[in-house]
Amino acid sequence: MQKIILKSVIWKEGKYYVAQCLNVDISSFGKTKKEAMVNLREALELYLEDINVSKVTKVERPEVVESPLCYA
Repeated sequence: MQKIILKSVIWKEGKYYVAQCLNVDISSFGKTKKEAMVNLREALELYLEDINVSKVTKVERPEVVESPLCYA
């Protein structure tokens, strides 16, 4: 069994917490941060069963960056 380190972000959206993995395009949600992370872990385990782990993007030192945007 291989071990891989994945980076994730979590935020509150309405009444739920959303957890998203930065290495692969997988996200999940829950009523609490803990539930969102447990659900994300389960989704990631299922996803990683079917892919070659070498295709997972390595994420180094992610940052949250604000981007002001004007729109009509």
